[in-house]
Amino acid sequence: QVQLVESGGGLVQAGDSLKLSCSSRRTLNRYSLGWFRQAPGKEREFVAAISRGGSVTNYADSVKGRFTISRDNARNTAYLQMNSLQPEDTAVYYCAADSVVMGYARSELSVYDYWGQGTQVTVSS
Repeated sequence: QVQLVESGGGLVQAGDSLKLSCSSRRTLNRYSLGWFRQAPGKEREFVAAISRGGSVTNYADSVKGRFTISRDNARNTAYLQMNSLQPEDTAVYYCAADSVVMGYARSELSVYDYWGQGTQVTVSS
């Protein structure tokens, strides 16, 4: 069992930046990691993913050029740097772990084995 804990959410204004963290007490280098989000009344959607070693990343079109996913396996932590935030980025952001072989950063929710509890990001206009 892998427990993931997200942090770093908050209330910001449009155009601001936030950096989310996802950490675990267990080693995460056996998992690719993904960030997903769910806005009120909407389905959970893919945001970004990073492969086990960090060499492969994958982004949703809506966040390309604004968000950056990274990881520090020595710290068992993944990050999501979010720049130029917009009101439509308002959602609960979830971290997830995927026990896929190396070199993949998948976008499908169903392949992720473990999920965090989420952290709220609210962007005001």
